[in-house]
Amino acid sequence: MKTNSAARTYRLPIPTSDGEFIACYSGHGLCGLKFPSGAMGRKRAAGVARPPAQVREWHAAARQALKRALTGQAPGSLPPLDLSSGTEFQQCVWRVLRGITPGRTRSYSEVAQAIGRTEAVRAVGGACGANPIPVLVPCHRVLAANQGLGGFSGGLKWKRLLLAREGIELPS
Repeated sequence: MKTNSAARTYRLPIPTSDGEFIACYSGHGLCGLKFPSGAMGRKRAAGVARPPAQVREWHAAARQALKRALTGQAPGSLPPLDLSSGTEFQQCVWRVLRGITPGRTRSYSEVAQAIGRTEAVRAVGGACGANPIPVLVPCHRVLAANQGLGGFSGGLKWKRLLLAREGIELPS
């Protein structure tokens, strides 16, 4: 955690049947979501100050949203998302991603077209990879032009799992 309370980031666990995610909060909202990792739980410091009430409210909303999303449903109500770590371009891409509903996919090219930058297909892929809040900002729904998986910050196993739970069948 940072020492300046205005810039403090809170890292709170979200236990799920798929493992423990770590949600990160700034003073402006949810700013990160980390996939389960065996070492993450052990890295949490004991005795860390209890987060403020606002962060606890956001965390309750994030927990519910993540649990819904992990079952292939729309996440429903989200806490405020702090996507300020991204460039203007990345933030444009992330806004488009938030509009892709469960059970639907878009290609990197279609996302590039949606932001008016048809030549920026590779940069769209980079923005998807830099997405700090995967699953809730659904970069897993972006596929290569041939309906191939492309990449995914959480690994292709997670991408396949999330898409399958949304009923999306990929070509063999």
